[in-house]
Amino acid sequence: MESRQKLTRGHAVLGRALTAVHLGQARTRSRLTAELGVTRGTTGAVTAELAALGLISVDTRSGGPAASQGRPSHRLAIDPDGPVVLAAQVHVDGFRAAIVGLGGEVVATTAGRRDVPADPADVLGAAVDAGNALLRASGRHCVGAGLAVPSAVAEPDGTALNPLHVAWPVGAPVRAAFAEQVARAGIDAPCFVGNDVNLGALAEHRHGAGRGATHLLVIATGHRGVGGAFVVGGRLYTGSSGLSMEVGHLTVNPEGRPCHCGNRGCLDVEADPPALLEAAGRVPVPDVPLLRQAIDLLRAEHATDPLVRAAADTVVERLATGIGGLVNVLNPDRVVLGGLHRHLLDLDPDRVAALVADRSLWGRGRGVPLVGSTLAHGSLVGAAELAWQPVLDDPLGVLG
Repeated sequence: MESRQKLTRGHAVLGRALTAVHLGQARTRSRLTAELGVTRGTTGAVTAELAALGLISVDTRSGGPAASQGRPSHRLAIDPDGPVVLAAQVHVDGFRAAIVGLGGEVVATTAGRRDVPADPADVLGAAVDAGNALLRASGRHCVGAGLAVPSAVAEPDGTALNPLHVAWPVGAPVRAAFAEQVARAGIDAPCFVGNDVNLGALAEHRHGAGRGATHLLVIATGHRGVGGAFVVGGRLYTGSSGLSMEVGHLTVNPEGRPCHCGNRGCLDVEADPPALLEAAGRVPVPDVPLLRQAIDLLRAEHATDPLVRAAADTVVERLATGIGGLVNVLNPDRVVLGGLHRHLLDLDPDRVAALVADRSLWGRGRGVPLVGSTLAHGSLVGAAELAWQPVLDDPLGVLG
């Protein structure tokens, strides 16, 4: 009875407390007390309840920072045996699946190379089966499933509106197809879907290079195409129906390559791996991911081959033109570059920054930090964030 009364008093802050631990903002009970602005007694009741739900662990041994009364503060961590979510990502060469714990921890992951046919159920079924195998091997409870796709996703329908790089038809019901495959696998959990770059941006903001930014612009390229996302105050800016930030279709070279959208010289075809390989005079090798080929080429030959160096310079100039325009419009306080763009930034960060500043009013005035992404599987972690969000909002309601 006493435990239930404590729970009632602390119920309103359960979600806030779990979110603080999830984001790494509160690694001790005293820090959590300060974050929540509540009494030590309330924090004790809240952490005990989260521990009882199997979400966090509370280490009562001495060694943590001292609380205000001089006692060692209890250390807080994600429960290593706690629940997980299933995350999946579809790309032009197949899929990747994972199980992801709180804190953005990728517990296990696996990939599958295959064609992506017009029926989303084909690749989604394979991805769910791969993720379910990881789930069974872990023995952990699944509380949700998230999917990252290479397309803008219309809300509230969960349909893919511009799957330009896979064979899905416009308007493919990807969320419904994903939920059907999750249910077929015997997983009783809510399902969520989002654009891969949007979800990568959300993950970088919560767990990676975007931490602490209030207006975060993310631009990234995977195997084909270029995507972008904008995180404002911790939330993705998605526009009126989930279709904003299609940065790949900014024109950066009016006389450039034809784009899948019908225009010419879009960032999507001027600054992705195929564009780099073509400019460097390389013919793509079958059965090797294009992103891997482009990155390997830069690592092996940028310093020694003038043609590769010139190709990289051209792609960087196109990319900087796009970033400069976006900085003028959005006024971000940080720009994160992912995929091939992160590697181009690493080669010569000063040049990339100078080109962006030269094309940006705000960049010329004060500079906008350009940093590389830090998460190995950002889109997967972001898909997991969608699935974790109901638990973060109401831990007791979902798990109690």
